[in-house]
Amino acid sequence: MKHIISILSITLLFSLCVTAQNNATKKADKHFNKFEFTDAAEAYLKVVAKGKADAYVYGQLAESYYNVFSTENAEKWYAKALKFSSDSEMIYKYAEMLKANKNYEASNTQMVKFAASSPKDHRAIAFKARPNYLPKILSKGPKFNLQNLSINSNVSDFGGTLQDGKLYITSARSTTRKAYGWNDQSFLDIYTATTTSAGEFETPTRIKTAINTKYHEGTVSFSPNGNTMYFSRESFYENVYNKDPETNYKVSVLNLYRSTKQGDQWSKAEALSLNSNKYSVKNPAVSADGKTLYFASDKPGGYGNFDLYSASIKKGGRIGKATNMGQNINTEAQEMFPYISGTNTLYFSSNGHLGLGGLDVFFTTLKDKKPGPVRNIGIPVNSNSDDFAFNINEDTGEGFVSSNREGGKGSDDIYALKMLQPICDVEMVVTVKDRTTGLVIEGASVSIQDADGLVFGTKISDAKGLLDYTLECEVDTVLLGSKVDYESGLVEVAVTSEENVFVEILLTPIKALIVKNKVNLNPIYFDFDKSNITAQGAFELDKLVQLMTTYEGLVIDAESHTDSRGTDSYNLSLSKRRAKTTAQYVISKGIDARRITGYGKGETIPNVDCGGNCSEDEHQLNRRSEFIIVAGNPNDN
Repeated sequence: MKHIISILSITLLFSLCVTAQNNATKKADKHFNKFEFTDAAEAYLKVVAKGKADAYVYGQLAESYYNVFSTENAEKWYAKALKFSSDSEMIYKYAEMLKANKNYEASNTQMVKFAASSPKDHRAIAFKARPNYLPKILSKGPKFNLQNLSINSNVSDFGGTLQDGKLYITSARSTTRKAYGWNDQSFLDIYTATTTSAGEFETPTRIKTAINTKYHEGTVSFSPNGNTMYFSRESFYENVYNKDPETNYKVSVLNLYRSTKQGDQWSKAEALSLNSNKYSVKNPAVSADGKTLYFASDKPGGYGNFDLYSASIKKGGRIGKATNMGQNINTEAQEMFPYISGTNTLYFSSNGHLGLGGLDVFFTTLKDKKPGPVRNIGIPVNSNSDDFAFNINEDTGEGFVSSNREGGKGSDDIYALKMLQPICDVEMVVTVKDRTTGLVIEGASVSIQDADGLVFGTKISDAKGLLDYTLECEVDTVLLGSKVDYESGLVEVAVTSEENVFVEILLTPIKALIVKNKVNLNPIYFDFDKSNITAQGAFELDKLVQLMTTYEGLVIDAESHTDSRGTDSYNLSLSKRRAKTTAQYVISKGIDARRITGYGKGETIPNVDCGGNCSEDEHQLNRRSEFIIVAGNPNDN
C-alpha cells in the first residue's frame, strides 16, 4: 500500500538530496520527481548496469521500490545505500522492509541502530521499552476471521464502507481512464457495489455523478443519516497545486469534500474549510453522533509525516478548528485512515507504532475526547504488509479492512472481517488509601505497567482518592502508587473481561518504615553468587531513597550478608560487593554519598542459623541487606 499512501497524499518528502543528481540520472530523476516510481526504478537500474551507480542511485532505487511496496527490492537497495549513509529515517525504512519480508531478527538489529541514532524519537523510545514486542502481538491469537472479497480486481481496491445496502470502495479498476505514473494503474475513483439477497456483492460500478473526476478520489465516510458523504479528492481538479522549487513540477495535495444525497444521486461536491493548497487533508471519518470529523493531515506543526486530527461538525455543517489528537496517537511516521465506532473506539493505521510490518491497524478508546493506551489489533487483521482502512459495525461484529498482503488478487484488496472474540475494554477504578488510618489520599501518583514493567500511563488521585484507567481485557497489569511521605505501594491485577474492576492501593506513611534504629524494608535479597540489584531489590531501595529524601539528616549504614556457602574469605568479599552495589544504587538516585556507607558482613550474622544443612529458602533469607540508622533518626526528635 505504499503507493496508495502517497497517492492519497500526493505530496512526497524527497528524502535524498536532489543535489546529488547528475547527467547520468537525469531521466530517472525526472520520473522520480514526477512520482513515476516504476519508471524511475527502471531508469536507475540502467544507471547501475552502466557501472555509474553511487550512494545517491542506491538510495533513489530504495525509495522508488519503497513507494510501490516492492519490499524485497527496497530491502536490497537500502542495504547498499546504508553502506554510505547513516541517515536515521533510511535506517527505519530499511527495518520496515526487513520486517515486511519477515526478517524479524535483522529488522530488530536495524531498530537498535535507529534507536541509537534518534534516541528521542517516539518510535525509538517505544522500541527500547519493548524490544520483544513481536511475539506478544503474535501470541494474542486471532480475534477476527478474514475473507478476500470476490469483487476485488487485479489492481488497487480498498476502503470498503457499507451504507444503505451499498458497499462504497475506492478503486483503480477503470480500463478507460488515464494511467497514473506512480504505479501505472488508473486514477482512483469511487465505486459502489449493491448487496444481493444472498449477502454477496454485485460487480462495482463507478459513481456517475460529479463525485468522480479525472483525478484521484479517496475513501468515504457518511453522516449518521447517510445523507452526507465526505471524501477526499486530488486538488488538481480545483486547479490547486504547488510547484517544487527544485524541479518546477506541479505537486497537488488531497482535500476533503462533501456531497449531499438528492434522490438516488449525489450533489456537486463542496470543499471543506479545513482544506489548504499547502498540505493534504484526507481519510474522513464521521462520529456516530455526527458531531465530530476525524481525518489525517500533514499540515505543519504535527508530530510526523501524517497525523490524525479532529474537528467539530456544527449546526448547518460548519466545520470547526482542526485539533491534533496528540502524541499518544501520533508519531514521527504516518497515522492515517481513522475510523470511530459507536462506542468511541478509534481505529487507525500507523507505521510508527510497534507493529508486524508496514501499516498496522491500532485502536484506542476515547474518553472525554482523550485517548487511552494505543494497542495493536493483532493477527489476522494485521500482517507483515500494509493493513489499513479498517471499519467495523460493533453490533454485528462485521466490517472491512484493506491490505496488500500475500495471496491477494491485486496490489490492494478489500477483506470482509467477522469478529470472533470481542475487542473489549475494562474500566479499572482505583482508590488510594492510607494503610494506617484507612483515609483516602488525594494527589497520589499511580502508574500502570504491563507485565514487563513498561509504564504506559500515570494519573493522580482526586479528592476522593479516586482515579481510573481503561484497559484491554485479559491483560495482567501492575499498579504502582506513590506520594511524598509515603512508601510506594505495588498491586498486581489480573484483568478479566468484566466491565468494571475495583482496586485499592494502600500506602504506608514513610515514617512508619523506621523501627527503633533501623529502616524496616522488605529484605533486599540477592541471587546466589551475585551482587547485582534485582527488580524487587530496586523497588525496596526506592523506599529508602524516598525516606532519605524526606529526612535530609538521615545517615545510613547498609549491611550486606551472605549465606554460608563458599569460603569465609570469599563470602566476605561477596558481601562487600553487595554492600557497595546497594549504596551505589541509592547514591545514583541523588542521595549524597556521605549519607550512606556499605559494609560487608559475610556469613557471620545469619538470619537463620542452620549450619551446613540449610534449605534454599533459608540460604536466601541469609542473603540480605539491612539498614542501620547512624544519625538523623526523626523518631528521636
